[in-house]
Amino acid sequence: MTATPRRNHLDQPIGFPLPDWSPRQRPPRTPMEGRFCRIEPLDRRHAAGLFAANAEDTEGRIWTYLPYGPFASLEPFQGWVEAMARGEDPLFHAILDRASGRALGVASYLRIDPPVGVIEVGHINYAPALQRRPAATEAMYLMMRRVFDELGYRRYEWKCDALNAPSRAAAERLGFRHEGLFRQATIYKGRNRDTAWYSILDREWPALRDAFERWLDPGNFEAAGQQRKSL
Repeated sequence: MTATPRRNHLDQPIGFPLPDWSPRQRPPRTPMEGRFCRIEPLDRRHAAGLFAANAEDTEGRIWTYLPYGPFASLEPFQGWVEAMARGEDPLFHAILDRASGRALGVASYLRIDPPVGVIEVGHINYAPALQRRPAATEAMYLMMRRVFDELGYRRYEWKCDALNAPSRAAAERLGFRHEGLFRQATIYKGRNRDTAWYSILDREWPALRDAFERWLDPGNFEAAGQQRKSL
């Protein structure tokens, strides 16, 4: 399908038609299974494991660009997890390492808009034990696969603080296209945030899915878990 504008009877440019479009379903609260990780709806039982995994980041770097945290002890973190687990938008998930069963990260679907098929991924927070691991990439692939293959959404968004260089690099590595900068978009933790916007469209997904699946193939990893070819 082309994105070239059509023209109406007045010779005005208009978007391509979607005669068969219908609203999509909201993401279900069901697990997503991979080879390296398992993604589950966030639950209070994940709190202790996540808190312990996050504590391995002794400098608190993982919280810099999030609107909450760091948490000084398990009790306030447990309260935060319980509050987030009850929500529908954002819809938080815990990312578990398949080998150990440890909860090592969270990610969510948010700004969920079924009538037009648009959804965002955000609140991504990986403990050090998950960062730069195959499970970290696989988690993002599984969440994309649900959005596009299972639910049939048209657009998948990634937004981050424009100063968050690791997040911007991750978005580009995962196949998101940069769309622009929203200046002074919001305020968090008492400071300004310019927001960088990225997206993947449904017509771009098949090629990206193939690339992810080639990268995630067992043959792409050495015995120690190191990748042979990059994504």
